[in-house]
Amino acid sequence: MTADVVIVGAGSAGCAMAYRLAEAGWQVTVIEYGGTDAGPFIQMPGALSYPMNMGIYDWGLHTEPEPHLGNRVLATPRGKVIGGSSSINGMVYVRGHAKDFDHWAEQGAHGWSYADVLPYFRRMEHWHGQEPGGEQEYRGHDGPLHITRGPRRNPLFNAFIESGKQAGYPVTADYNGRQQEGFGAMEATIWRGRRWSAANAYLRPAIKTGRVQVIRGLARRVVIENGRAVGVEILQGGQVQVIPARREVVLAASSINSPKLLLLSGIGPAAHLAEHGIPVVADRPGVGQNLQDHLELYLQFASKKPITLYKYWNLWGKALVGAQWLFTGTGLGASNQFEACAFIRSKAGIDYPDIQYHFLPIAVRYDGKAAAGGHGFQVHVGPMRSKSRGSVSLRSADPEAAPVIRFNYMSHPDDWDEFRTCIRLTREVFSQLAMEPFVKYEIQPGAAVQSDDELDAFIREHAESAYHPCGTARMGRRDDPMAVVDPECRVIGVEGLRLADSSIFPRVTNGNLNAPSIMTGEKAADHILGRQPLAPANLEPWINPRWATAQR
Repeated sequence: MTADVVIVGAGSAGCAMAYRLAEAGWQVTVIEYGGTDAGPFIQMPGALSYPMNMGIYDWGLHTEPEPHLGNRVLATPRGKVIGGSSSINGMVYVRGHAKDFDHWAEQGAHGWSYADVLPYFRRMEHWHGQEPGGEQEYRGHDGPLHITRGPRRNPLFNAFIESGKQAGYPVTADYNGRQQEGFGAMEATIWRGRRWSAANAYLRPAIKTGRVQVIRGLARRVVIENGRAVGVEILQGGQVQVIPARREVVLAASSINSPKLLLLSGIGPAAHLAEHGIPVVADRPGVGQNLQDHLELYLQFASKKPITLYKYWNLWGKALVGAQWLFTGTGLGASNQFEACAFIRSKAGIDYPDIQYHFLPIAVRYDGKAAAGGHGFQVHVGPMRSKSRGSVSLRSADPEAAPVIRFNYMSHPDDWDEFRTCIRLTREVFSQLAMEPFVKYEIQPGAAVQSDDELDAFIREHAESAYHPCGTARMGRRDDPMAVVDPECRVIGVEGLRLADSSIFPRVTNGNLNAPSIMTGEKAADHILGRQPLAPANLEPWINPRWATAQR
């Protein structure tokens, strides 16, 4: 099959584009280096700590030593599997705040304001919430992506939400609807007890049309002739071949691998390309720049009651949970256990939330290592809009070489103040009466860690990536020298080439990035098809009326 469009990357945006292009009758080839997403490690929501730590599913990328984090080297997981990072992530569903997208538009991403992107969020969603209060018009009800909420059977979830209320914060019925700010139930891409990845939602139905084929291979570069992308060179079974595209090539290979592919194809800063002997096709200095992420800390507490997941954190307990899920699709394995969350503002004068919480009824790391020798629980907390910026660059001209990833975490002085505020506000929340029956003592940082210097030392040693890298091929006006793609996702300086994934985000959105990445694929598909974008939805988000004078 000769394709109209060749998409590199069967991840969140790539799967969505393949689905919409096939729906319109186009022939699509998707190139994916990773293999199958079958098996319980990916499909069972409760097993989420496994796939991102398995080389068969993850690219195994790491940062360079981070100078502001004690020269620690941090993992940068990216999905190397059908479904991409949507097959190895925590399944948390967060659109981002309305003002995030308005900021994109202000920065030159015309047509990507909240009013513009809301119809695409609605088109992609099959929302299973039943909250009253007018939220229905903000949500989609017949899209491919099932959005559900956990049962919140563990009393810790509701205690966390109630403690936020007691601390003076609002409670939100739907943080993905009109009001993000507040404490409430968390949403997930889980359906009938199974991870509802972009592969399950989009790619498998697209393949069934007969208009989409998936080819396994390592994308080496985009083939460009006379200034136009005409195909993708891949390595498959030890042989190099070119997969041709009749109309367009689209990169959707992640915010790490998409800029790497641009650079390997001669699109990027001319001086950097010259260092590696790569002929310059388009001198775009913004390629690989503007790298952003969310950092977070785990504040952990010992539990007075034996009600946490710790009782299952052993071989026998995990076997029981796994067996129940395998035979019935139910039980603890059917949830990602992120069932309560919050978005708050760090201080007065900030008009929309800049701190996010994920609550988890066990004290454990993402890599599956239990931090507490007994029952405990934790909250993941971090600032949403760090001013620190990093980069992705080539280590060599060898397509098989890992890129150089430098986030420059905590390089902006404001980051330190914001993180200290996160810790102090969190301690206040957990001191409320609602948590009193459960909090035995603070495991980490520990009650003795109080001064700015003590908190900074803890942050330096313990801050971890929330795995939300983005921004490395920023969208903007065509006359912006640092923009890489225009508002129709076209790579500036090359015909027939687009890029559509979290690389194009001008600034990181509030919360987890899977939802806005899928939205990007949905919207990019309409641009590829030459369609008029969906009509703007002029629904106003809730902004705390006291934001200018009060923190809550």
